[in-house]
Amino acid sequence: MKILTFLFIFFISTLCAQQLTQHEISLINSGDTTSALPIYQTTDEHQHETLLSFSTEIDPLDKNTAVLVDRMKQSLLSTDGGVGIAAPQVGINRKVIWVQRFDKENAPLEYCINPIITWKSELQNLGPEGDLSIPDFRDQFYRSKVIQLEYVDLQGKKHSEIVEGFTAVIFQHEIDHLSGILISNKKEKDKNDLYEKEDAFIKVDSTK
Repeated sequence: MKILTFLFIFFISTLCAQQLTQHEISLINSGDTTSALPIYQTTDEHQHETLLSFSTEIDPLDKNTAVLVDRMKQSLLSTDGGVGIAAPQVGINRKVIWVQRFDKENAPLEYCINPIITWKSELQNLGPEGDLSIPDFRDQFYRSKVIQLEYVDLQGKKHSEIVEGFTAVIFQHEIDHLSGILISNKKEKDKNDLYEKEDAFIKVDSTK
């Protein structure tokens, strides 16, 4: 009986955690709901605080989630060459991202709801990254070459896949946003970390 009670409380608390607040609903539906939402900038103190905040899961079946997903896509399309965006960048601390899939034909834009990286390769690549929310900032960062991730779509269907290369970098960057991690902060942390440089494109001799 105690176990059933605990499971019931856990289920209710999880469900409540996914419910959008009135403030979030108001922001998602502000103005023309078919238009882009403004992209938050670190140069604004309030917006910067939102970007540094931890995001929680969102109910994929909530009608407001579909509106958020659509408006985030418009926000990304409104940029000059952006390849990904996370919900905190439009002021909503919820786990939703858009990523350009360079690992697929025609490099389509795809959304992910409640994404989580379940595995990262130890092998890392070093490459340039910028951020739509951080003006005039670009630097080199180490990212895992291959990742495995799980997420759901707007129908609540669960997906699991392995991604590598530049698309894996974009996923890692956007999912970092959901934990309040910006590349400007990451750069400071990385100065204290040691990495073993390795060329990811050199074939490993399996006979050794």
